Amino acid sequence: MTKLVVEVLDASDLMPKDGQGSASPYVEVDFDEQRQKTHTKQKDLNPQWNEKLILNVSNPTELPDKTIDVVVYNDNKSGHHNNFLGRVRISGISVPATEKEATVQRYPLDKRSLFSNIKGEIALKMYLIDDPSENFAVPEAGNNGEVEEEMKKNETPFQVINTNSSNVDDDEESRSEKKKKKTREKEVRTFYSVPASTPNNPAAAAGPAPTPPEKTAPVEVGNNGEVEDEMKKNETPFQEINTNRGNVDDDEKSRSEKKKKKTKEKEVRTFYSVPASTPNNPAAAAGPAPPPEKTAPVEVRADFMRAAPSATMFMQVPGRKPEYELVETRPPVAARMGYRGGDKVGNTYDLVEQMHHLFVNVVKARDLPVMDISGSLDPYVEVKLGNYKGITKHLERNQSPVWNQTFAFSKETLQSNLLEVTVKDKDIGKDDFVGRVVFDLSEVPVRVPPDSPLAPQWYRLEDKKGDKSNRGEIMLAVWMGTQADEAFPEAWHSDAHSISHQNLANTRSKVYFLPKLYYLRVHVIEAQDLVPSEKGRPPQVVVKVQVGNQARATRLAQAPSINPMWNEELMLIASEPFDEFITITAEDRVGSGKDEILGKIIIPVREIPHRIDSTKLPDARWFNLLKPALAEEEGEKKKEVKFSSKIHLRICLDAGYHVLDEATHFSSDLQPSSKNLRKPSIGILKLGILSARNLLPMKGKDGKLTDAYCVAKYGNKWVRTRTLLNTLAPRWNEQYTWEVYDPCTVVTVGVFDNCHINGSKEDVMDQRIGKVRIRLSTLETDRIYTHYYPLSVLQPSGLKKHGELQLALRFTCTAWVNMVTQYGKPLLPKMHYVQPIPIRHIDWLRHQAMQIVVARLARAEPPLRREVVEYMLDFDYHMWSLRRSKANFHRIVSLLSGISAICRWFNDVCNWRNPVTTCLVHVLVLILVCYPELILPTIFLYLSLIGVWNYRYRPRHPPHMDARLSQAENAHPDELDEEFDPFPTSRPTDIVRMRYDRLRSMAGRVQTVAGDLATQGERAQAILSWRDPRATAISIFFSLMWAVLLYITPFQVVAVMVGLYLLRHPRFRTKMPPVPVNFFKRLPSKADMLL
Repeated sequence: MTKLVVEVLDASDLMPKDGQGSASPYVEVDFDEQRQKTHTKQKDLNPQWNEKLILNVSNPTELPDKTIDVVVYNDNKSGHHNNFLGRVRISGISVPATEKEATVQRYPLDKRSLFSNIKGEIALKMYLIDDPSENFAVPEAGNNGEVEEEMKKNETPFQVINTNSSNVDDDEESRSEKKKKKTREKEVRTFYSVPASTPNNPAAAAGPAPTPPEKTAPVEVGNNGEVEDEMKKNETPFQEINTNRGNVDDDEKSRSEKKKKKTKEKEVRTFYSVPASTPNNPAAAAGPAPPPEKTAPVEVRADFMRAAPSATMFMQVPGRKPEYELVETRPPVAARMGYRGGDKVGNTYDLVEQMHHLFVNVVKARDLPVMDISGSLDPYVEVKLGNYKGITKHLERNQSPVWNQTFAFSKETLQSNLLEVTVKDKDIGKDDFVGRVVFDLSEVPVRVPPDSPLAPQWYRLEDKKGDKSNRGEIMLAVWMGTQADEAFPEAWHSDAHSISHQNLANTRSKVYFLPKLYYLRVHVIEAQDLVPSEKGRPPQVVVKVQVGNQARATRLAQAPSINPMWNEELMLIASEPFDEFITITAEDRVGSGKDEILGKIIIPVREIPHRIDSTKLPDARWFNLLKPALAEEEGEKKKEVKFSSKIHLRICLDAGYHVLDEATHFSSDLQPSSKNLRKPSIGILKLGILSARNLLPMKGKDGKLTDAYCVAKYGNKWVRTRTLLNTLAPRWNEQYTWEVYDPCTVVTVGVFDNCHINGSKEDVMDQRIGKVRIRLSTLETDRIYTHYYPLSVLQPSGLKKHGELQLALRFTCTAWVNMVTQYGKPLLPKMHYVQPIPIRHIDWLRHQAMQIVVARLARAEPPLRREVVEYMLDFDYHMWSLRRSKANFHRIVSLLSGISAICRWFNDVCNWRNPVTTCLVHVLVLILVCYPELILPTIFLYLSLIGVWNYRYRPRHPPHMDARLSQAENAHPDELDEEFDPFPTSRPTDIVRMRYDRLRSMAGRVQTVAGDLATQGERAQAILSWRDPRATAISIFFSLMWAVLLYITPFQVVAVMVGLYLLRHPRFRTKMPPVPVNFFKRLPSKADMLL
């Protein structure tokens, strides 16, 4: 009888279903009313079963018309039904007829419905075999010598007896399973039994045994000594044959691994028994036997199901990859090692590892001797420790120089026990030696903040012979400290010894504070007595407002006139310290693209009144419109003008708004511009930027590695770490603190490669390495999070991981009541809701606010350049992206999957899938009908119980940039090229046409869905609109009938009848749609009226 073998190898990237981020999967194979399943792998999202399931094939000719269902379930031991993890349906026509033709196939797991949340893939191998029980019997070796008797009865030699064959009977499998439970695991090896030469078998002594047949009875050897007894009875030598030649390395590795786990492996041996020479078998001793025929046994051992790489076909399916996941760490930081409460806010540098440095503060010198013939001295100081050497600036013609420079040498790289501070004279040729001071590092004091800075002291300089006379003195301070020292940020560091003084500032750590931004509202009402450039032609006037690089214009006046009216509001962005001017011009539209200025006014921004609420608006004022030449002049000359045109304006700075300079979804600051409206802080955020690992060499083309630095942003405070040069594993260990005013905000940390440390051109851009965003509301209070976050950057070539960033986070709440009440307050300040900003202005204002932030941070030292700020603020977030559209669609589908699950549960209840559950629902319906006052309490009690139950399944890690959720792992190259295409496009015409056609296709599908929704709504309107007279008449008749029935029937009876009807047994159901649905689908819509 033909049998179907389904080898279930492994699965990968399964969906967590147990609420703890894992699953306990098993596989169930269903074929021709037969069902078998594998063992359950506990808490494993990438399980390996390596099990073989055998099913009967009643009629092989009908196999192409049948389907093999392979379903993966999560073993739910809590008493509920097992969770569905995915399925694969395979047609019988694709099953190979032999094992040789079979290969390992990886199938993506399919969903059960549109809203199923399924992912992952499964590896299977399927083929057909013949039932071995029809061809031979299986003798079992026991303690009664059955193997010996069987060997004596056979006059012909035993052939290859391979117990690893795929043709294993079901009885033998069950018997072997029982023996595994009762006895120790057995050993099976391969032997050739070559008996002595006899007259009946003269070839036995001349060579190996003849070719073994394909099907023989397996001989099972136990641990009771049957093999040794058999070897003693047979007076012939044995030869050991290794049947595992093809996979020697894999077998040895798997055996060594299992021995480490202290499990005793079953070793399978195969026997070749070649009897003595007899007259009936003269060929036994005549010479060597022919080689064995090549067979394809399937060896049953621990690694027998492992798919060979050459025979495996991997399919591209979306799945979560381990390299894009968080890795939790436990670094030796003070907060973890010694923190036990106390002052939670006052502790500094407790989230980073201490990095000890040797600090040398070179202050000044005096009474230095003259070294040149000209009587001048150009001194500088050289601080040398081992191979590291730091040099101060040289000061020309100065015998009492002042440097005030600090040098820092990392303790991890100290190469000497002596510190040498040498004063030299800068000269054209070789610099002259002035004097030096030598320090023994064992005598250097240790300073621990918050101790006061170490006071510098005067040290006499000595010459090379040790003479301290007439060499002058130098003021120094030498101490051992950590990165918490206030001298650390401005110090020259030993790892930057190759950087010049001019470029050293580009490597230092800094803190930046953004200026406060305000919305500037200009209400243009009207103008009077305008003087047109051409007499007799009424002007077409437009008003333009400009602040800095921002410019806005009103529409043309309603009618050409010298007294035009607009009544239009324009909004711009102003920033402190209000040192800019507002330029307002009235221009006449003479022709296309040609405007003539009729009048101009310049107003300082600092003179504009502030508005903090919507109840009190500033008064509108009339301003003089002067000629452009007069508008530039100073105050007294302006007063001499006796006549001028007038313009009526209301100008104010709206301080009650929060100026949006980033997307609202991941904003880090929601406070209003006015200080008076700001609420007190609710907590403290501490961020420790520890290190990075596995960075890619960003300067590989130049023969260098990576010069990495980090930028962190929260609120109006931006920070920048030191640049660590030429390393792929930088260790910053810098800690920063922010005040938190709203828990529903996001902190952003980005990593960049510094391209401006060697005097590079200004147009060279710092390269992106990656970014991390963390929402504070997802963090537990007072808990320390230390993780490695993946640094991934989406490029036109695809998603690329550049390394991992290690961060330490702690959010400490200082005002619990304020934080809890914050959840009931609006997200933005009051003015955003009382007087909302028009939608058409929001995106433009956000863009202008970003430009102001970019310009301000670029003027700092060291500057945060444009590409860095734009990346941190997600400058192009609003641009079209097909990848983001797919991601948002999948988010909606995932959201609706919960509703779909509830509908499926209700359908199972109605169909009596679980009679106990259905009966309980019947009882619950009756209780709620009889006691309707319990409905709302029951609902809220159930919701609270669900929340309490889900507490143990709460997320234990902070969120991070999810590559799979972003649809970035398998994005098509053309989609990425379109996403990175600038606006307007720069691609060729044929590519733009192809993308336009693709967009039309997608829009067509959206249009169809919108049309279907409109059709259903119009059918609902058509019930009583008499568009279909017969349908409306039927609706009215049944409405009257139901009104009478519901009036005379108690409500509780109606509710019980409806509940029993919905929960009726399946034998009272039909697969046809109900009458109301049929009636509704026959109602007319306006779809047939469309052209």
